[in-house]
Amino acid sequence: MPERPQAENAAKAPKAAETSATEKSPAKKSPAKKTATKKTPTPKTATTKTAAKTATPRRQARGERRIAQLLDAAASVFCRTGYAAASTNAIAREAEVSPGTLYQFFPNKEAIAIHLGDELLRRARDMHGQAFLPENLDKPLPELLDAVLDPAIAFNCENPAFWALMHGSGIPGITQEREELHSGLLERVQGILRAFCPDGSPEELGRVSGMILGIFKAALDLILASEGAERAAYVAELKTVLLRYLEPMLAAPRPR
Repeated sequence: MPERPQAENAAKAPKAAETSATEKSPAKKSPAKKTATKKTPTPKTATTKTAAKTATPRRQARGERRIAQLLDAAASVFCRTGYAAASTNAIAREAEVSPGTLYQFFPNKEAIAIHLGDELLRRARDMHGQAFLPENLDKPLPELLDAVLDPAIAFNCENPAFWALMHGSGIPGITQEREELHSGLLERVQGILRAFCPDGSPEELGRVSGMILGIFKAALDLILASEGAERAAYVAELKTVLLRYLEPMLAAPRPR
């Protein structure tokens, strides 16, 4: 009787060994499965990164085109209604996009105006650099007026939103930029007057420069409000007024 438990334990021993071997066997195969799992996604990851790099410039290009579209639409609306009466909904309609699309790029009307104003101011400064070339000082007065006035008039006719924003928006940032641009123009005009009239006092040259810009701005209102032959006639009148005004001062031979 005491020997029976030993026999039963002996009979169970092989089963325990089999169970132990069965539990340990999966552990040997698992590293191979894990290694294969790590290698499989590598080509897909490289392809995804390449696609992302290619898509980014395309999204940027689409965004730039959309911004240009919205700025062109804003320029048209500002010219037609003025800045105060313009709205983001009107700009979106002009651009043929939804207001939601507009708000993806600009939070409000003022942000659009500032962005557009910065771009137009940059173009205006480039234009002034072309109009006030040093070699123009050697031209007779009528040709000098043509060289300075023609680019300025053409720029304003091609960009009527510039006049609307600079003089009608009331946005502090744009107002400051306009004043700086005006000061720069005064200095350029005074430089021309000083070359012709080296003996002129700073007060006199400043006063004449201010009058020239005042005449130009007043005439520009009439020029922008007209078209075709009527516009050309106003341009000719502006040049005649400035020629008659400046001729007594600038026609005298300059000292060399």
